[in-house]
This record gives sequence, C-alpha cells and structure tokens, in this order.
Amino acid sequence: MIVRRTILKQDLVKKLYPNSISADAAMQQLRRDIKLSPQLKKQIASFGHTKRHYYNKQQLLLILEHFCITLEEFEQL
Repeated sequence: MIVRRTILKQDLVKKLYPNSISADAAMQQLRRDIKLSPQLKKQIASFGHTKRHYYNKQQLLLILEHFCITLEEFEQL
C-alpha cells in the first residue's frame, strides 16, 4: 500500500465523519477533537505547519492513532 505524502484536510474529515452535514461541520468537529487533546495538538504542530489545507504523512498517522484507526482501516473508509 502506498501512502501519499500529504492528504487534504477535507478528504480526511469526509472519511472520519461520514455522517456530518457538511465539510465545514466535519472540519469544526476535527478541530474540536484535536483541541481537547493538548498533547495531540502539540505533536501535530511539531511535525509541521497546521495552517495549511493538508496534513503531512506524520500528522495523519498521529491523528489516526488518536482515533484508534489503522492505516489499512483508513484506506477502506
């Protein structure tokens, strides 16, 4: 399995929150979940910029680990 170097935040939230009304609502929920875990927020920031429209591979792996999702499960979503 090939993992891309970056993933768009909107693509990520579409998979993590499929029942969300809109992409904006899903993005808001992801930000809320990250904000509730200061350690996760700090780790994500340490692996790169967070003000871009995408997460890099390390940031994606941290988020998936936080949600207890493996990379294989994420690809199947």
